[in-house]
Amino acid sequence: MSKLAQDAAAFKSVLQRQDYTSWHSQPPSLDKSSEQDAAPSGSKKKRPKSNIVYSQPADTGTGTNVNTQLVYAVNHLKSTHNPMRLQDLAILTSTPLDTDHVLLEKFKAHDRVIWDPKTDLYSYKHEFNFRNKAALLTEIQRQTRKGGGIPVRALKESWKEAPAAIEELEAEGEVLVTRTTKDGQLKMVFWNEIKPTEESGGMIVEKEFLDLWHELKVPNDVDLLKQLSSEGLQATTAAAGPAPKGPSTKKKGKKGTAARTRQVRITNTHLKGDIDLSKDYVPTKPT
Repeated sequence: MSKLAQDAAAFKSVLQRQDYTSWHSQPPSLDKSSEQDAAPSGSKKKRPKSNIVYSQPADTGTGTNVNTQLVYAVNHLKSTHNPMRLQDLAILTSTPLDTDHVLLEKFKAHDRVIWDPKTDLYSYKHEFNFRNKAALLTEIQRQTRKGGGIPVRALKESWKEAPAAIEELEAEGEVLVTRTTKDGQLKMVFWNEIKPTEESGGMIVEKEFLDLWHELKVPNDVDLLKQLSSEGLQATTAAAGPAPKGPSTKKKGKKGTAARTRQVRITNTHLKGDIDLSKDYVPTKPT
């Protein structure tokens, strides 16, 4: 075969492999055709759902304000319950505590931040300082003697295991606890001065007697007198006081019709018998 024949055969093979059909003449894919058939004519495409809430500001971290960065650093130190290095606190809170001198001075001057110059560690000054159940009970006793209880939330901030320890002390009869009515969470704790013994009392009332007590209903005012009389009792009455006076019907500004006789006190006794001083003086006319 000549050189010309070889080139012609190669050219024909290339023409056979080439696709000259237009892009708009290609049939649509099966997936797209099914979506177009399923969607009604004239309907708009649905936008993909997004979890972004545009009404809320985005969380930009600790920000650039010194006071905002100070709040972040103090709150993180409060949640650790352990002393921390300044470098670790700066890394965990993404704040320039170790480079910004203004922020560092405010951080050291905070009334809840304790700095140990020997170890160069920072810790949070909690309202209470205890780390075990015995010290917790001592603190509760001290506050109860002052005339009040302690909020459980404040104890939990000082020691995260405080709620569990308080429940153990309540079961042992050492403390008294008030709870929320909605979910029964611990609210206030008091020291139980009366230990639960059979001699001195203080034992927890059994649930059966509590149910019987709450089932009792006080009758209304009408039926109360009947219930008392049926039991041979009598209702107490208040001591009778003076009868209230009625409103006065006397009208001011009007005098009675009867004339009052006014008594005249005579002081000039040496004129007695000669001149009647109880009468008005009328001069006599000359004759």
